[in-house]
Amino acid sequence: MSAVPLSYVIRNLWTRRLTTALTAGGMALVVYVYATVLMLEAGLRDTLVETGSPENVVVIRKGSQTEVQSGVERTQAAIVESLPGIASDNAARKMASKEVVVLITLIKRGEASPANVVVRGAGATGLALRPQVKLAAGRAYSPGSSEIIIGRSIAERFEGAALGRSLRFGQRDWLIVGIFDAGRSGFNSEIWGDAEQMMQAFRRPVYSSVIFRMNDPGRFESFKQAIESDPRLTLDGRRETLFYAEQSEVMAKFIRILGMVLSIVFSLGAVIGAMITMYASVASRTAEIGTLRALGFSRRGVLLAFLSESMLLGLVGGLIGLAAASLMQFLTISTMNWQTFSELAFSFTLTFPIAIEALLFAALMGFIGGFLPALRAARFKIVDALRA
Repeated sequence: MSAVPLSYVIRNLWTRRLTTALTAGGMALVVYVYATVLMLEAGLRDTLVETGSPENVVVIRKGSQTEVQSGVERTQAAIVESLPGIASDNAARKMASKEVVVLITLIKRGEASPANVVVRGAGATGLALRPQVKLAAGRAYSPGSSEIIIGRSIAERFEGAALGRSLRFGQRDWLIVGIFDAGRSGFNSEIWGDAEQMMQAFRRPVYSSVIFRMNDPGRFESFKQAIESDPRLTLDGRRETLFYAEQSEVMAKFIRILGMVLSIVFSLGAVIGAMITMYASVASRTAEIGTLRALGFSRRGVLLAFLSESMLLGLVGGLIGLAAASLMQFLTISTMNWQTFSELAFSFTLTFPIAIEALLFAALMGFIGGFLPALRAARFKIVDALRA
């Protein structure tokens, strides 16, 4: 005989229920932290990626990383709008929106602390270019008026952000006539109004960007070349999905690095705990190990049995930690987007790859914590083990 039955491994874990529970609990905590970090990073990326559409192109000034930093002159915006291949709506209007983006400060509800919020002045087709944006209450703002609509996250998190109330910025009062829901996208953290009114209020002579929809998304490279090669334009065209994905890079990288450091520190404690547990198990079952060897089980079989026990312990902890982390999907948090320096609300996102990665991490902790004790058990000589 070579392989020890799995039922033997499971029975030993059940016999030492308290020790098993404590060790699995420590591993569960580590997996919870690890999975939560991955979910946080995925939620941030998904929020910003879903903000864009693969059919849309964002045109900003060359060298600018965000719309806030960009400036597009009126003549340049008109040239971009005149490009062939831009889609039209049912009213034969070109699906292009000249937009201005600025930052304002609002007070967060219940915290009395200020936060930067994106205000977007859009053109007549601005809403039509973003089909994910749906009015949840009220109506759309009227062109040429001091009316605004606010994202769901703004309405939930900031003082005075409610339907029918007014917000003061840009040296005038703006009436909130609608609340929109943009799904999981970053638009939920924005305030929208008429572009020309925003330019007047903030004394901006130029637009921040021009967004347009392509008739054929496959022609993006030709659009990009036409924009970047025109000597009258000092602009850069990017797919909207890529543009917003780039906004998450700095923050996502910071979250992952911080999360990995925390996970490594915590996992060291969990691995040491598992190692102590397995060493204690080997010490208390020395005679039992000798009996297994006397019955014909090989050293390799004993090694795999104890290693399987430790890895199973890790997987149990991993499943518990993953189950706890999955509850975080019901929470929405907000943080500052380091690219735009504005408030961004997003949710934790649990995906199948994240679940697999977390469970593999748990199994790896079990393997590392159980390898040396398992090796010790496999090296026992039959006679010495039976005498113990």
